[in-house]
Amino acid sequence: MKILLAQTRLKTADFDFNFNSIVDKVKDGFDLIIFPSSDIEDLGGKDLVLDKDCRSAQTNFYYRLADKKFNSALLIGNVLVRNGNVEVSDDGYYDICGKKVFVSDSFIEDVNCDLYVLAKNRYFAMNTYRDFVDGIQVKSDFVYINAIGMADENIYAGGSFAKNADNQLVYQGLVCEECLSEISFASGIDFVDIPMEEQVLKVTTFALKEYCENSGFQKVVLGLSGGIDSALTATLAVKALGNENVLGILMPSMFSSEGSITDSLNLAKNLGIKTVKEPITPLFDAFMSNRERLHDLAEENLQARLRALILMFYSNRENRLLLSTGNKSESAMGFGTLYGDLAGGFNLICDLTKTNVYKLSNYINKDKEVIPQAIIDKAPSAELHPGQKDQDRLPEYAVLDDIIEMYLEQCISLDEIYAKYDKTLVDKTIKTIYRMQFKRHQGCLGVRLTERSFCNGINMPVVQKFY
Repeated sequence: MKILLAQTRLKTADFDFNFNSIVDKVKDGFDLIIFPSSDIEDLGGKDLVLDKDCRSAQTNFYYRLADKKFNSALLIGNVLVRNGNVEVSDDGYYDICGKKVFVSDSFIEDVNCDLYVLAKNRYFAMNTYRDFVDGIQVKSDFVYINAIGMADENIYAGGSFAKNADNQLVYQGLVCEECLSEISFASGIDFVDIPMEEQVLKVTTFALKEYCENSGFQKVVLGLSGGIDSALTATLAVKALGNENVLGILMPSMFSSEGSITDSLNLAKNLGIKTVKEPITPLFDAFMSNRERLHDLAEENLQARLRALILMFYSNRENRLLLSTGNKSESAMGFGTLYGDLAGGFNLICDLTKTNVYKLSNYINKDKEVIPQAIIDKAPSAELHPGQKDQDRLPEYAVLDDIIEMYLEQCISLDEIYAKYDKTLVDKTIKTIYRMQFKRHQGCLGVRLTERSFCNGINMPVVQKFY
């Protein structure tokens, strides 16, 4: 049986796009062409599955494909289209060219078949793919098929693969790229371990392109502070959309260092993006002119909210998507201003800890300096009062991020974390994470990059007394 694997780009409930995407990949000379599941539920349709018209359009989608009467059988998830008919097996088994083919959306051991097809769109999460591939131990020829697509925060990044009956890897698909490959089970290949930074780079840029395409935006805007988070976000935006579609707004205050301006301009020069300078000091002074200056949190937050006003003006005036630039470490600790630097429509780095922000930035710079080294080297600061540094209020990022990853991502017990770090520090960090959940409820949509992200996978109560 000649098999073609079609790792295909699909969209949630866009049945015309999905129809054309599949039709374009059908090739003669194959007995079976395997496509990812395209059901609305498997593409992140959420409550669209309750919409009768949408479900009807989904059914019609399969029959439109059947009407094409392709020479090859098409397996689309667990739906088989062949000979002008649409078939859905009750037990998962199909007879195709005299071969016993079993299809499921989860891996079941000891299934008696000639070919096992695992058809379940799997969202991308860092450092999980290799374990996923190795964890599937097969005794028959096996194909895993994954879509390329976006389901809100979840990104389906491909990585389809195939193994033979000797459990040897025989095919490995690319990350965030469509693939059309004939599958041979004759001999094994070596697993290609793509650097994690490269995977995140592909996933985040794909996510922004996909979000803009589906929401009607062609251009983006973001604030350039001279810090690493906005620098990385701008760089990813340029890689995704092109420098002509990215606008950076410089909004210095009376507390901004000269370096925050020059570093931002150097970044913009490297990226080839347009910038606009909008100082916030006149706005701040005008508002505070008849108010007592206390140099307190309210005045710090006012600065952030004035910047959000400016950014939203450009977003509305020029129909640009506003990119938020907060990272996972800041989100965990509530280190961001509601209706200020948390404002935005989409966030590319919300699931990257500060440590991983630096790792990805250094990876981008591995061949040439894109993000100015001065930005990478400087101590992180919101520059909301003279001499401010993030570490005035937060633990060192290396420590903070390790605690975040141990507690949130790895679900390690507090006793184990206490064995590594000071108990008082750990308790204060965990308590802050819970206490700041109310802010995260008002954050914008972002890209999920871990199994347990604030976007999805972590569901903390706002009202609780345990922490």
